[in-house]
Amino acid sequence: MGFVLITGASEGIGKAIAHRAAQDGRDLILSARSEDKLEALAGELRQIGRDVHVVIADLNAADGAKKLWAKATQIGQIDVLVNNAGLGINGPFAETDTAREEATAQVNMIALTQLMKAGVQHMGHHGGGKILNVSSTGAFMPGPQMAVYHASKSYVLSLSEAVAQELAGSDITVTALCPGATKTEFFEDADMKDVRLLKLGLMMTAEDVAEAGWSGMMRGKRVIVPGFINKVFAVLPRFTPRGLLTWIVAQFYVRS
Repeated sequence: MGFVLITGASEGIGKAIAHRAAQDGRDLILSARSEDKLEALAGELRQIGRDVHVVIADLNAADGAKKLWAKATQIGQIDVLVNNAGLGINGPFAETDTAREEATAQVNMIALTQLMKAGVQHMGHHGGGKILNVSSTGAFMPGPQMAVYHASKSYVLSLSEAVAQELAGSDITVTALCPGATKTEFFEDADMKDVRLLKLGLMMTAEDVAEAGWSGMMRGKRVIVPGFINKVFAVLPRFTPRGLLTWIVAQFYVRS
């Protein structure tokens, strides 16, 4: 059995997936930018008997994904890839920081695509495997005040479903995990601590999201939307005029 490679593993959903994988007896390669957080997590998982390696990587760098994959495959065979690393930024598109938006596109789309391509090719030569791409309920709708983030997650969902179909009948599965608001550090990182969405009490725990994602991936599901409310949000765009839908989403990101 090969390794589980998780990006963005130092906190939030990535960290919770690492714990869930370890519970299944899996050995791990953990990647993120924060060495201290990764080493602390690795220490916890080693205490329960897992073989855990840490690879520091900056997926915002043009060659970040390539370097990460090279280092990971030097450690061992990868048979589960979890593309969890992600960025976001909140605010009017005309005013938000361009560099942050470019970083969001680089990490959420380009690096994910590069790692996914490497993973599919690697798994094709090593008896198969599973890929879990962390998208969002934002993938199902435009996101005023979070325009680039929502667009990037729509890309992740579309890419995941397309490649999953290409690989149908093979020993490789691709799953898109589409959580809604989750109790993680993301909202602070994205300057969203005071948006209305967080006042609604709809957030799931990272552990619940990780359980849904891991178990669904292991069953070969193509799209996972954890939680009843999130399922409603995922279906809502099918029955709501686009203008009204976009207005509704905008209300979630108003600062309160």
